[in-house]
Amino acid sequence: MTTVKTFETTPHERSSEGRPLSLVSIGLDSESYDLLRQFVESVPGLHLRAQLDDYTLEGQDSILQQLGDSAPDICVIDFDQDRRGATAAAERIHAGLAGTAIFAVSSNVQPELIIQAMHCGCSEYIIKPVDRDDLLNAVARVGGQRRERRDNAHNNAQIIAFTGAKGGTGVTTLATHLGALLAKSYAQKTLLVDLHPDGGDAALYLGKTSHRYHFFELLENTHRLDDEFLQSFLLRHSSGLDLLPAPEASEPVKHVSPEVLGQTFDFLRLRYEFILVDLPPGCGGGNFEMIRHSDQIYLVTVAEVPAIRNAARYLDYLSREEHLEERIRVVLNRHLKRGPITDAQIEKAIRRSIFWKVPNQYSEIVATIIAGDPIAGLNKSEIARNLMRWAGVIAGQPDTAGEKKGGFLGLWG
Repeated sequence: MTTVKTFETTPHERSSEGRPLSLVSIGLDSESYDLLRQFVESVPGLHLRAQLDDYTLEGQDSILQQLGDSAPDICVIDFDQDRRGATAAAERIHAGLAGTAIFAVSSNVQPELIIQAMHCGCSEYIIKPVDRDDLLNAVARVGGQRRERRDNAHNNAQIIAFTGAKGGTGVTTLATHLGALLAKSYAQKTLLVDLHPDGGDAALYLGKTSHRYHFFELLENTHRLDDEFLQSFLLRHSSGLDLLPAPEASEPVKHVSPEVLGQTFDFLRLRYEFILVDLPPGCGGGNFEMIRHSDQIYLVTVAEVPAIRNAARYLDYLSREEHLEERIRVVLNRHLKRGPITDAQIEKAIRRSIFWKVPNQYSEIVATIIAGDPIAGLNKSEIARNLMRWAGVIAGQPDTAGEKKGGFLGLWG
């Protein structure tokens, strides 16, 4: 069992901006621990919360159980005493305590070992003997990130999830077009995230045929998140829309913890006005967690029996989750005014109103995909006007054109 020494917060350590940054040391040798202790005592706004004498963390939540309180801001881990144990501890903390920064401390400066520490979740690699300035700069970066989250809390972007009742309902088409319209026509700072683990087409639809990194790699590096790091993952469309693409090739599906997903989107929220998420069909994998994080959920269906049946099932499932039902909107894509299944029959089957109806103009949509430009190819077609009004509603503009048409566009259900 890991021995834990905990320390009380003194009045000197209570920052005028709120609670102090809390640190926990794990496995530090006596010299490094003494330096850390002296550093904390000399810097206002820091609190050395606990000292763990070894790396034995039997589960992701064990450190919380041992400390009996909220997650620490920083864990300082000695990688020299037992590198394998230190790596395992860092991985568990990174997976279970997404808001905690991890500092590796080591006398080993081999590049491959530094990279290994970064891959297991460490945001800083501090060389022994611990230099005060190195430690101060590392702590300042953590403090700056916390202040940024607090100062920008009121500027959080809306997260809007798009998911299909089944494959092939046109989710990616709608998400890319609306994202481009929000960015260009309504001057909203907009990000599109392609959350398909394989086979995502958002980059293709935006004319971006190759990219180095994808969104799931960003999730694996939340400990390195800052503006410069994010820029290396983004693709920029001519409309001004930013894209975090899906993998170009099929890759094994990796488990994404809710904490890591939440931390990543909390970071992204501060940098955009709207974040559109292109989800694969279904509620499995990370889909349900992403839906829970979303402010609005558009469930896209078409007037086909399998799609309508699935839409009814998804609505029933999602409505069981508290506060989700009021966020879900049903979108009927490829709408025909005189289709074989009427709007009334669809609404009866799904037991709710259709929020938006997108006209069936397949050739115009295909032309935009070929051109890699969701805006220019539509010109002044009926579907262009329809999507422009929908983007305006998302951006907070009144849909007077839709009201005059007498309900073609649907209403909030």
